Amino acid sequence: MYGELGCVESMSHVFDEMPLRDLISWNTMINGYVQFNKVDEAMTLFRHMQMNRIKPDKYTLVSLLTGCAQLGALEQGEWIHAYLEDNRIKIDAIVGTALIEMYAKCGYLEKSLNIFYQLSQKDTASWTSIICALAMNGYSSEALDFFSEMIRVGIRPDDITFIGVLSACSHGGLVEEGRRHFESMARVYRIEPKVEHYGCFIDLLGRAGLLDEAEEMINKVPDKDNKIIVPLYGALLSACRNYENVDMGERVAKRLLEIEARDSSGHTLLANIYAAASRWEDVTKVRMEMGKLVGPKKLPGCSAV
Repeated sequence: MYGELGCVESMSHVFDEMPLRDLISWNTMINGYVQFNKVDEAMTLFRHMQMNRIKPDKYTLVSLLTGCAQLGALEQGEWIHAYLEDNRIKIDAIVGTALIEMYAKCGYLEKSLNIFYQLSQKDTASWTSIICALAMNGYSSEALDFFSEMIRVGIRPDDITFIGVLSACSHGGLVEEGRRHFESMARVYRIEPKVEHYGCFIDLLGRAGLLDEAEEMINKVPDKDNKIIVPLYGALLSACRNYENVDMGERVAKRLLEIEARDSSGHTLLANIYAAASRWEDVTKVRMEMGKLVGPKKLPGCSAV
């Protein structure tokens, strides 16, 4: 409960007051620190755990590796990897996936690949992790090759797999491949695209200058919830700026402001579009509108989230 509310100090106080702490309570506290990017505190608690002769399980180490991945903390991640090997803890699909993600987010793709190849059993998560690792490090074609191999050996992809696949297509400018994979989600694998998938595909179309198709794609999104639509229009507006498409930029910005009237990001992007087109009077007008959005300053406070 405390961890979910973000009350790390309260959670730590309850943990300290516990007369007996089992593995589950240690793991819960470590995971709580990781959730709030307090990796140093999580590592310190792990050392205290060892001093108290509590033997960690793989979930302890997966939590720590997840924290290292979030912060790009390579040194701590390598220490955990060494701990696994020194204590002869089996690197199964769960632990292997965490190692792959940690090394990939720290920029050590070769180590991610080595871990993947060493896994005796590879599940959907481990295949997905290496696809995403390749995509985030700029190896788009290789990521798609791994996806093809994943399908060939009979491992079924999930929605996260397709985020990696579409991200690879976007960063590699692979429009036709991206379109084919996006369409196959629902048609072949019965996976309904989520906002992340639409975002990747719209980003792909925007990078390729296919702005009309990107706008049409947003209009086809089945769920018109603002939380989904706003980031998609934001991505399209960024593409309008990059390609200096003022007419579409004005239209998209108007829609964005109709949905989120007090969100200044739409104004900022529109001002940049006008600036790129040397329409300085329009830049001034937009900035004046932005000034009207700024309300009275709030006093500093606390959030329960």
